[in-house]
Amino acid sequence: MKSPQSKKLLPSTSMLAAFDAAARTGSFTLAAKELSLTQGAISRQVNALEAQLNVTLFHRNKQNIRLTEIGKNYAKDIHSALSNIRSATLNIMTNPTGGVLNIAILPMFGSRWLMPRLADFLSKNPQITINTVSKLTQFDFSLEDVHCAIHFGQGDWSQANSTFLMAEESVAVCAPEFLIKIKQKDCSPENKHNFIASLAEQPLLHISTRPDAWQQWFASHNINISAQQGMHFEQFSIATNAAIAGLGIALLPKFLIESELERGELVEVCCTPLTTDHAYYLVTPNDKLDYTPVKKFTQWLKDTANIKT
Repeated sequence: MKSPQSKKLLPSTSMLAAFDAAARTGSFTLAAKELSLTQGAISRQVNALEAQLNVTLFHRNKQNIRLTEIGKNYAKDIHSALSNIRSATLNIMTNPTGGVLNIAILPMFGSRWLMPRLADFLSKNPQITINTVSKLTQFDFSLEDVHCAIHFGQGDWSQANSTFLMAEESVAVCAPEFLIKIKQKDCSPENKHNFIASLAEQPLLHISTRPDAWQQWFASHNINISAQQGMHFEQFSIATNAAIAGLGIALLPKFLIESELERGELVEVCCTPLTTDHAYYLVTPNDKLDYTPVKKFTQWLKDTANIKT
């Protein structure tokens, strides 16, 4: 329940509209014509507003009115606020399916997977404006002005709905020159295990959001090694560039480095990928699930990622 004080700070729109019209026209009579009211109705609304605010907004001299200094400042702010309300109302009336969609995205996923495909969404939904912000880790939706987020992990975000998008397969890659340097002869069953074990002695490039990735990769090959040597990076894009520069071996999601593999800037060290129980999800706060732009974006993501429902 609103307190008496909060009600006092929120005058009725009829009061504000009457004041705004009178302030712009400099006349209760002209304001009445603009709003299709009587001059007396405008006068009563303005008087009621002054009583509620406990201030004098107009100097009155017979049939003439003139804004006080307080009235001038208030009129400027109220006119701006009413203009915003009219604009928002017009947008809703003329474009009920439109709106703004604020998305938190993972930097590499956003630049490599989402952005090349986003033109398709915008062409199908030109009335929706998209804004993005990069986020590497979970955050509190109540403190962030976003409608949904692309998340890598498990679908367990508190007070939110998680829509599965895709799994992730990570492959060990390096520059072609680096692969020659570490002298891989072949991947035959006889020496593959020894070769993979020897990779732990090479500089391994680590990603902060996947701190255990290398240990999991080695474990998937039945090798128990604490692989922590090498450089650490916060973002995949920097680790990718480091691998291309020959600084070590990186464990990267294959779908994010397809272009580097096609150009031969990176080569796979071993053909066995790493899969985990983590995946990419679209996470939406429960109170945003019915927001039209979110619903359209969610369905488009499902279609684009070929998700069967």
